[in-house]
Amino acid sequence: MAKSDRKLLIVEDDPGLRSQLCWCFDGYETLTAEDREAALIQVREHKPPIVLLDLGLPPDAANASEGLKALEEIRALTPEAKVIVVTGNDERENALRAVALGAYDFYQKPVDADVLGLLVERAYNLYALEQENRELVRRQAITPLTGVIAGSPEMLKICRSVEKIAPTHTNVLLLGESGTGKELLARALHEIGLRVKGPFVALNCAAIPDALLESELFGYEKGAFTGAIKQVLGKIEYAEGGTLMLDEVGDLPLGLQAKLLRFLQERVIERVGGRETIPVDVRVVCATHRDLATLIEEGLFRQDLYYRISEVTIQIPPLRERQGDVLMIARVLLQRYSRQMRRPRLNLTPEALQALETHPWPGNVRELENRLKRAVIMNESDQITARDLELALDGGEVTPTVPLNLRQAREWAERRALQQALIYTDSNVTRSAELLGITRPTLYSLLSKHGLKL
Repeated sequence: MAKSDRKLLIVEDDPGLRSQLCWCFDGYETLTAEDREAALIQVREHKPPIVLLDLGLPPDAANASEGLKALEEIRALTPEAKVIVVTGNDERENALRAVALGAYDFYQKPVDADVLGLLVERAYNLYALEQENRELVRRQAITPLTGVIAGSPEMLKICRSVEKIAPTHTNVLLLGESGTGKELLARALHEIGLRVKGPFVALNCAAIPDALLESELFGYEKGAFTGAIKQVLGKIEYAEGGTLMLDEVGDLPLGLQAKLLRFLQERVIERVGGRETIPVDVRVVCATHRDLATLIEEGLFRQDLYYRISEVTIQIPPLRERQGDVLMIARVLLQRYSRQMRRPRLNLTPEALQALETHPWPGNVRELENRLKRAVIMNESDQITARDLELALDGGEVTPTVPLNLRQAREWAERRALQQALIYTDSNVTRSAELLGITRPTLYSLLSKHGLKL
């Protein structure tokens, strides 16, 4: 980690010793405080991972009352921080009291720079390891499936469905607006399914001209048409033993629909210009943003094919209907793009967060990705504003329908408030509790009640 991340707060009322300790830790960004109030100001502003705390602080420097009180308040503000209390030779009882109150360790004066340095370094290494573990747990909580960032009840329910379907051989139909993540879910089905060792092959049926789509899908034999100078395998054969995703299957021409139906029924194909039937073992996942029921009524999509590809259907909600997901996805994407552009200090302003929430997101997650990436590239400060995202603050908030039942409405509002607080504070429990005006135990109880994770 950079030196700016290795912050050490030294709380010591003796200016000479305070200065000496600063010189002992040149590998750290040292912060200093001479009393409890100054220490709390530094903790609130910098959140140092390590605190060296002298128990004898003014106005009661002869006793440990101020130091122990400071310890309790520091632990309340940053429970992850490692506090090492520094005591005199005759204060072992107070040192043990401090450890019982949550101090990481204690050190008795006089100060030996080498020994104290080892103690601080050990404490910091433990802090870094715990932070890494917390980040891993947090990422697992917001990425229930590989590549899928979600915390809303709507998307978590879909992720649970994917987990149930994945170990089967069932054909799956994914429905949803453009940009909602249909290919991500298809890949997740493949990666946690029985065919993970096989290939994942995706074909966009709307991106290939009708005249070429059949040969792209089924392959062709040498001499099948002008320019066919060799045998070429199609996407179906390339997906042997794995998963074939047919994106925008609603745009498949009627003639090809019949041929695809035969493959799904008999699990054999014929290449263009060939007569040999070739068995292929592949799982088929289809996706479309179009209304297949309407296409069937208009005679543009075969009903029998629809029943074949939709053994299980998953309807993916648009981003505007996913409670709390916009800000969650935005934060994860901002971290990703900031690392890519080597700009780790970028943050979203409150106005930007408000604009992100109120925008209707017609382009869904794809639009969110584009706006954030553009903002990271073009922004010249450390703050991403609504203007950087090219969003208006009065974009019109789209809120999921609130249930009329009063108890359900209360629970819906309570859950949303919890999600918003966690997002705004980046899952900091103390700050979330303060924002909501409740105690930390109450916050933990409500998180458990609503099935939310930190």
